[in-house]
Amino acid sequence: MTVENPTLVLLCAGMGSRFGGLKQMAGLGPNGEVLLEYSIYDALKAGFGKIVFIIRKDIEEDFNRLVVSRLPKNIPVDFAFQELNKLPLNFSPPSERSKPWGTAHALWCAKDVVKGNFAVLNADDFYGLTGFQKMADFLKAGQENQMEGAVVGYRLDKTLSESGSVARGICRESKEGYLTQIEEKSDIQYKNEELVCDLDKSPSTLSGSELVSMNFWGFSPLIFEQMDEHFSPWLERNGKELKSEFLLPTVVGDLLKSSQIKIKVLSSEDEWIGVTYAEDKVAAQTKLALLDQGGVYPKNLWTP
Repeated sequence: MTVENPTLVLLCAGMGSRFGGLKQMAGLGPNGEVLLEYSIYDALKAGFGKIVFIIRKDIEEDFNRLVVSRLPKNIPVDFAFQELNKLPLNFSPPSERSKPWGTAHALWCAKDVVKGNFAVLNADDFYGLTGFQKMADFLKAGQENQMEGAVVGYRLDKTLSESGSVARGICRESKEGYLTQIEEKSDIQYKNEELVCDLDKSPSTLSGSELVSMNFWGFSPLIFEQMDEHFSPWLERNGKELKSEFLLPTVVGDLLKSSQIKIKVLSSEDEWIGVTYAEDKVAAQTKLALLDQGGVYPKNLWTP
């Protein structure tokens, strides 16, 4: 038995501090398309059947006006809201806290909206069609009652910024192609034509061919039960800190360590496009224009 029409969940609630604003609403395509429109277009083409946006209540009006209004009316859309006070019983946020609780909290806030197998990814990144095709095939073939997920890995050298260093999580996998660890590397950049990392710790070189996670995950609904079990203990340890974040890669890493989940590594040769720094905007616009000119995408995403 296969699972039809998985759901695409887009993480839209976070603010882009280094970019200097709400990156998700920055029009970068030739016709002012935002990056999440390309993800939706590719996901629908790959066989996803529904879109869930995770946003904050305070951006709902702008988000509908600037993003949702551009989409065809026949696309099934739903919303989940990430709010500071949306927490398990007996917990409340510190009065001084304003920062969202992180990507795992955002997904946890969508547990009542997301049904069936699903993929979750950043709204402010461009991932390319290949990842959506591989993820859709994986999710359609999986069972909703199995604790098995997937992550799309991208070549490191196709995820770099021309404007500064980046941090990336390198996917370490078994011979069978399952994730064993995400190894965090910081300050990744080219120095004297060498790709180096961790300059402020233990400097080392990288080949550029390493697969890195860009936060493109696939899960069955059982992940929400695991998140329920992990969230309250995390809040007990970290809930009083003003900038602590309950992050999806951390949850997955903990589940891997305790052998509670298997994560298949799916590779993509597509180039990732994102806006880590404000200066990346021009480069992203140029790359999207080239894809448009090359016929990878139609002149207008939503015109028949």
